[in-house]
Amino acid sequence: MSEREAQELVAKADKKAMSTTWFFSSTSKLEEAAELYTKAGNIYKMAKRWKESGDTFCKAADMQLKMNEKDEAASTFINASKSYKKSSPQDAISALEKAIGILTERGRFQSAAKHQEDIAGIYESELIDLEQAMRAYEVAADWYAGESSTALSHKCMLKVATFAAQLEQYDKAIEKFELVASASLDNQLMKWSLKEYFLKAGLCHIATGDSVSAHNAVGRYCDMDVTFASTRECQFLQSILMAVDNNDVKQFTASVVDFDQLTKLDNWKTKILLEIKNSIGKESSLI
Repeated sequence: MSEREAQELVAKADKKAMSTTWFFSSTSKLEEAAELYTKAGNIYKMAKRWKESGDTFCKAADMQLKMNEKDEAASTFINASKSYKKSSPQDAISALEKAIGILTERGRFQSAAKHQEDIAGIYESELIDLEQAMRAYEVAADWYAGESSTALSHKCMLKVATFAAQLEQYDKAIEKFELVASASLDNQLMKWSLKEYFLKAGLCHIATGDSVSAHNAVGRYCDMDVTFASTRECQFLQSILMAVDNNDVKQFTASVVDFDQLTKLDNWKTKILLEIKNSIGKESSLI
């Protein structure tokens, strides 16, 4: 099957689609048009003509909507997004938004959340737009929570917290990290992650510049989980808080180096630690 065949199928489908009007619409012609567009979309897909494939799938979905076949239209818009994603991320988002609109209208919030998460992933990885990615993950988290999909909701919420901190929206990051931590206290599968959530929330507290609030937060985390006080994460937070209180860059750096030797700091933590360090003294190497 060639691209020329796909073009011929689209031409046939266009004729059938144009033969319907707002006051007269033949279901059989709409069905035929949808089938032709779908077949052409798959041929374009095999030929790796991603934009043409996505455009043609969208035309098929439009025909399905005219026949009130909403579930089929949602699936077809999702197929369109998969093709668009290869060459045009923004078009992929638009197709997913159309599918999500149908899914939410029909009360299918679990599926809608999954595809909202797909949108967030495109913003995160393809378009590198953390603000939009954060917003999309937050919507997905809310929808998952509404469907009692707690683990999936928390996964998205942690993404929101991570991006909020990168965007220096520390209060939002703290809220999300602490929310997930609180919900994980009685979950044996998640409890091992508490020290990581508390560490990240604590770093965000320190980054706000409110030392009193940061001290109170660390104390609260110790009350929430009695094992936290004995962890390296808690001791690390206390040591860098002391350095900040003393306006001591050398003490801060020594604490970071000591922690990093046994628990390698990732880029996210390193960035926040640099921001904290710059607030108490001139920038120099953490390691």
